[in-house]
Amino acid sequence: MTAHVVLIDALNLIRRIYAVQERPFLLNNELSDNTKQQVLYNTAQASTTALSNILSTLQPTHAVAVFDSEKPCWRYDIYPDYKKGRKKMPEHLSATLPDIQDQFLSVGVDSIEPEEDEADDVIATLAIKVALRNQRVSIVSTDKCFLSLLNENIEVYDYFNRRFLDNQYIEDKFSVKSSQLIDLWALTGDSTNKIPGVAGIGQITAAELINTYGSVNAILSADKLKSSIQEKLDQGKDMLQLSHQLLTLKQNIPLGFNLKDIRLN
Repeated sequence: MTAHVVLIDALNLIRRIYAVQERPFLLNNELSDNTKQQVLYNTAQASTTALSNILSTLQPTHAVAVFDSEKPCWRYDIYPDYKKGRKKMPEHLSATLPDIQDQFLSVGVDSIEPEEDEADDVIATLAIKVALRNQRVSIVSTDKCFLSLLNENIEVYDYFNRRFLDNQYIEDKFSVKSSQLIDLWALTGDSTNKIPGVAGIGQITAAELINTYGSVNAILSADKLKSSIQEKLDQGKDMLQLSHQLLTLKQNIPLGFNLKDIRLN
């Protein structure tokens, strides 16, 4: 039987829904205590409805919601400023995640919360394992990192805009192929996760370099670069290598379960 596995980036889904539910009630960027419970209830209900809609639209045979570990992942070990300054999840929302997981289970979808890994790496590991068996994988997320995984068996679905983010989307938005995205972002940096890249190189320049030379390694080996570009690369080479490492999704996370454990009834 051909499997279709849906991998849900759970916090990406829940936090975006929470932001929508919270916005009408914010006063001086705060919620009153009386309002928090209502917003949390609305978020849980809307998240479960979203999950049901995803299942109805994609019609998978298997599905799982993947959460981040509560512990800092390996990226903080090699770069302590990773995600520095990003808005943290509100404590009251974090405290209600187990309840949301229970509601997800009520519609047949179990959750994974790894001990020390980010959801991104767990989803990438799962996606590659399934795709290597020539089975279909749909990753539900608006996180651009998953676009680097696109292939004939792996697709990315943006639930909020009800569309698949395909190769044409990547070409229009980034001007490179999906297989070149990590190299592109290693050059430009990733402001969302506070990964710096090479100072002074923006997306247009990075895309031109990649389309001319094919990869970061080829760019670094080139001998006819503009002097200004060469200087930036020379000064930022160490950060370029670190950024590339931070941006690359792991594909070998120990999972401890198999497909039959996430089969839908």
